[in-house]
Amino acid sequence: MSLDNNKTTAEQRRPDRAALAIAAVLVAIAAVIFVDVSRLKGMAGYSQVGPATIPDWIGFALIGLAIWTVVAAFRRDFPEREKQELGPVVWIVAGLAAQMLLLRLAGFSIATGVLFGLTAAGFGKRKLWITIPVGIVLCLVIWLIFAGMLQLSLPAGPLERLFW
Repeated sequence: MSLDNNKTTAEQRRPDRAALAIAAVLVAIAAVIFVDVSRLKGMAGYSQVGPATIPDWIGFALIGLAIWTVVAAFRRDFPEREKQELGPVVWIVAGLAAQMLLLRLAGFSIATGVLFGLTAAGFGKRKLWITIPVGIVLCLVIWLIFAGMLQLSLPAGPLERLFW
């Protein structure tokens, strides 16, 4: 019985590894911002406020959040996480990959409609013969609004060329 008690005590003392990973990602993002901002420092000229000011603040805020996350990781203040379901993640990542591969070939409506259908499958709606066509129609309406009314350029495929 004392072995189980020691094991749980040792587990409770160990910092939350996921929180430490999040803190490391926050520091990495802040480092990228600081490196990018270093190119903008000379553009401020005579003023103390320039194009590097807000990105600097964001970088320092991310460093602060990283420190806060490390402290919370060692205190084990994070709530218990649910078990990650891999199936829905695979459906959504497959949808994103399909969209990237189809965008130039099939156009915005078809590529994003496939993304819509596969994401719906990830959320439990597995009737792809319904969700993909619905997604294509919705995305065609969005394409028509963006291309027609707002004059923005989205990739056009055979379906969009029928309407424009």
